[in-house]
Amino acid sequence: MIPGPATSVRARLTELTGDRRQLASVRRITLDDGPAQGVRALAFSTGGGLDFWVLSDRTMDIGPLWFQGMPVAWQHPGGTLSPQLHDPHGDAGTGVGRALTGFLVTCGLDNVRQPQQGMPLHGTLPLTPARITAHGEDWNAPTPLLFAEGEIVKAHLSGPSFCLTRRIEAPIGGTTLRVIDCVENIGPATEAFRILYHTNFGFPAVGDGTRVSLNGREVLRHEPPGEGRHAPEIPAACHDATDASQFNATLERTAAGQWHGLNVSVAGDSAVLPFVQLWSDPRPRRNIVAIEPANCDRNADGTSGPGMDLSPGECWTSTLTYSFASPDADKKGAPHGNG
Repeated sequence: MIPGPATSVRARLTELTGDRRQLASVRRITLDDGPAQGVRALAFSTGGGLDFWVLSDRTMDIGPLWFQGMPVAWQHPGGTLSPQLHDPHGDAGTGVGRALTGFLVTCGLDNVRQPQQGMPLHGTLPLTPARITAHGEDWNAPTPLLFAEGEIVKAHLSGPSFCLTRRIEAPIGGTTLRVIDCVENIGPATEAFRILYHTNFGFPAVGDGTRVSLNGREVLRHEPPGEGRHAPEIPAACHDATDASQFNATLERTAAGQWHGLNVSVAGDSAVLPFVQLWSDPRPRRNIVAIEPANCDRNADGTSGPGMDLSPGECWTSTLTYSFASPDADKKGAPHGNG
């Protein structure tokens, strides 16, 4: 048998390394300090400059993320909260405001956005521990990749019951990651479900001149206030993304100080995620931009519009692709620079 491309790459790298995991790996880790104590995670390192943690105990969402050494994800002042410390119904239904951190927080599946009808801000899904069913490095795939799979169940005997099956992939040596989700109605009645992918960017990805484009048109420009000046939080704006079969939201930050430039693309199927919500908070000590693909519109009062109906046994599937690039990586310097 003639070796295929993946087989030959695997064989060649086996000759060059004592352990291929020195190039790319998925490793189990457990956080052991402060409010994150006991949180399990999977540390991905693609070998192509993309490194991130999949938080097993927080819905298989993505916590810290680095690209070519640059931190990209926004981090909450309170850190990575353990699920045992999270009360979604606290603070008048806004408890997630004490826990929203990291590159990706998946919101739903009963509610997204502001509290309504007894459902908390961004629903009850965030910080739900996942059951990890598989993870590792697949060097024999046509394109060798890192992966993790698991399922998250939110079920009530007298209410909505959903199972979210998630697979996260990242090509070895690459600069992209994919979040592949399947939501199944595991209850006895037709239910509406809502989902929103809260993708959070912080400094140095967010600074003067950071801009976001949707399907080729600029929809947000982030300008943090200067020293001694203050700017208010900017209300979220929800955009219809169905002018293209595949939506593409792109965040761009030019090189600044000792930080290289950054382009991040968030792409998916607009038939299943027809809306892209944008939120920016330029206030000091916040400085965040969020790109939030969603399956439901936003009402004028900040609550969510109707979700999508799923009948018993019916599944909804989606693939989000995050791509990272640095147009001027040669300009990067020390890991601490000016904005």
